[in-house]
Amino acid sequence: MELNENLLAGPPPTLLPDHPEAREMLETGHKAADVAARFPAYSAAWAILADDYFAKGHAVTSYAFARTGYHRGLDQLRRSGWKGHGPIPWEHEPNRGFLRCLNALARAAQAIGEKDEAERCSQFLRDSSPSATAAMAS
Repeated sequence: MELNENLLAGPPPTLLPDHPEAREMLETGHKAADVAARFPAYSAAWAILADDYFAKGHAVTSYAFARTGYHRGLDQLRRSGWKGHGPIPWEHEPNRGFLRCLNALARAAQAIGEKDEAERCSQFLRDSSPSATAAMAS
């Protein structure tokens, strides 16, 4: 052990892998539903679907899309070494799909009356990435 080692430091940030082909499909105008069908592990496509359906007044459908992207993201986080806590930085672009799904899940849960779930998801987002919370609040 080094003399200057911080013994109280938390886990290192978790950085999800990039999905260049899925990202490129979205960037070139493919529909999020087509991207999600082809790349179901790509949380950003699910986040777009959740946001779109929420904006159209379909909170239950938004909830389902957000939950799918959230669970796909949790799978990837675990494969990337995440142990259930620690930073998931917004600044790392591949993390944004998961964080957006987490935010969408909190929003949709609130809209359908799942207040406890909404608060858990909001707290999880705040704990994982304060900058994500700030970015999505504006």
